[in-house]
Amino acid sequence: MIRKGIILAGGLGSRMSPLTKAINKQLLPLYDKPLIFYPLSILMLAGIKDILIIVSKGQLGQFRKILPEKNNLGIKITYKEQPKPAGLPQAFTIGEKFIGKDNVSLILGDNFFYGQSLTNTLKKNLKFKTGAKIFLHPVKNPHDYGVANINTKKKVIRLKEKPKITQSNLAVTGLYFFDNKVIEFSKKLKPSKRGEFEIIDLLNIYRKKNKLKAEFIGRGGAWLDTGNIDDFYNASNFIAAIENRQGLKIACIEEISFRNKWITKKEINQAIKFYGNCDYSKYLKLLIK
Repeated sequence: MIRKGIILAGGLGSRMSPLTKAINKQLLPLYDKPLIFYPLSILMLAGIKDILIIVSKGQLGQFRKILPEKNNLGIKITYKEQPKPAGLPQAFTIGEKFIGKDNVSLILGDNFFYGQSLTNTLKKNLKFKTGAKIFLHPVKNPHDYGVANINTKKKVIRLKEKPKITQSNLAVTGLYFFDNKVIEFSKKLKPSKRGEFEIIDLLNIYRKKNKLKAEFIGRGGAWLDTGNIDDFYNASNFIAAIENRQGLKIACIEEISFRNKWITKKEINQAIKFYGNCDYSKYLKLLIK
């Protein structure tokens, strides 16, 4: 069972420069909310309440303004600084003390997930005890992503980073579930040619041990990597279209906590005071009416 989650929100954000010269990418507005709300909401929808957010050095103050450790969400938030970006597996060495002897989920701070059945899929997959699990989504341009080939039992038989030629269109998304051995395996990794520890190398350790399985986001779901400016605004437009059509907010973290019964109307009212007079607060007022 997974009860702890890590959001990797560090990095330089160089693909979105100059926007990211003054502010962390995960604090930029994705439509009407900071980007960090979206990966946080996924962990919360899964039922994870103990969360470590890893941020770039010197940016703790910015994150604490919007997501303080003492929050109105009924969850526990811990922060750690990333000395310098050195690849995704670095999250498990930085977060070793946080993880302890538990299993853990990792989600990238710039990934957006959406889907009606997503909550049930997440909760179902939290129950595994050993190995690792990746979440896959079909894409039109697999050569831009890490790609997985799977068998009929959802076991991963091949992983390749940005393959020039591939028979699979299943991209590895930025959401991962790991058992506790992830710390040990991450420490054994060697830097790649670009000087970073690679998530594909870590996943291949599990694959070679026959311990790597896959799950699908689902055809009705959406996954977007908001790492560059075009994808960022495509995601923003997608969220705007859904919210304005349905009148429901995506990644309203207080709503998730309220519906999970982690908080009461009292905490919602405190959140309304915190955000001030804005559409987000108006939505929270309707929620408790």
